[in-house]
Amino acid sequence: MLSVKNISFGYTEKTILHQISFNVKTGQNVAIIGESGCGKSTLLKVIYGLYDLNEGDITYKGEVVTGPKFNLVPGMPYMKYLAQDFDLMPYTTASENVGSFLSNFYPEEKKRRITELLQIVEMEEHAATKVKFLSGGQQQRIALAKVLALEPEVLLLDEPFSHIDNFRKNALRRNLFAYLKQKNITCLIATHDSTDALSFADETIVIKKGTLIDKAPSKEMYYKAKDKYTASLFGEVNEIKLELITLTTNPDETALLYPHQLEVVENGPLKVVVKQCYFKGSRYLIKSVFNGQVLFFEHYKEIPVNTEVHLAVNRNAFGV
Repeated sequence: MLSVKNISFGYTEKTILHQISFNVKTGQNVAIIGESGCGKSTLLKVIYGLYDLNEGDITYKGEVVTGPKFNLVPGMPYMKYLAQDFDLMPYTTASENVGSFLSNFYPEEKKRRITELLQIVEMEEHAATKVKFLSGGQQQRIALAKVLALEPEVLLLDEPFSHIDNFRKNALRRNLFAYLKQKNITCLIATHDSTDALSFADETIVIKKGTLIDKAPSKEMYYKAKDKYTASLFGEVNEIKLELITLTTNPDETALLYPHQLEVVENGPLKVVVKQCYFKGSRYLIKSVFNGQVLFFEHYKEIPVNTEVHLAVNRNAFGV
């Protein structure tokens, strides 16, 4: 188990991470989400041991994770950290980069392992290409293969799909996370993409201004978000007074509803005016106004601008 206990850290006198605590079970995939600058990347770096903590401690299987004060080369040997800058050797080939951590003592085994890793990231055809000639997305995929080479016990990924096209990203995520589960590798992934959390993470951690504000199974967090900040990390969200959609008389109670949780009905409690329609493929995301408040909802077809429609809560759109 990876255990983070009351850690605080700052690059200068200003504290960036504030009293963060959580545990990650062996083999779990945990997503770390939050707005830009909230401390996600910094959290991964201190877990890896790139910096010394101001206070608190981090342990893995009971062993303390130590920083530069204790290690000639920062970082723990059983962990691998993939930063956003990839850390590749530009004048060597993709294969040479992937195999740079592997022993030359068994050349056939090394060759087999490199081929396996290139297949996972779908880069076999570029095995002999020098890294400097690869695109940013291709380099990111090689960097992923490189950190997997020695099968670390803990893998720390910082925005690992940010440069990769969507059609490649979806297949890569499926391949990568299936591989991690097969090998029982613990993974923490800092991401802006809610798909990383909802489709592949066992649990999700939410960071806000360097403070952990929630940790829960990803599906549970999506449907039972603690606040609008958390819910908004998964997409558009509406905050609606409960007295408008239920029998409550408390004017201070509100509900957080995603666009798919509101539906057009013949005579509903929310009479809105359509302002914009955005085609999303299978559905339309529609921006509307209700008493001066912007509300987003989804509909199966486009609705003309300035049309008045009634909305109600879609009771079938709550997954838990």
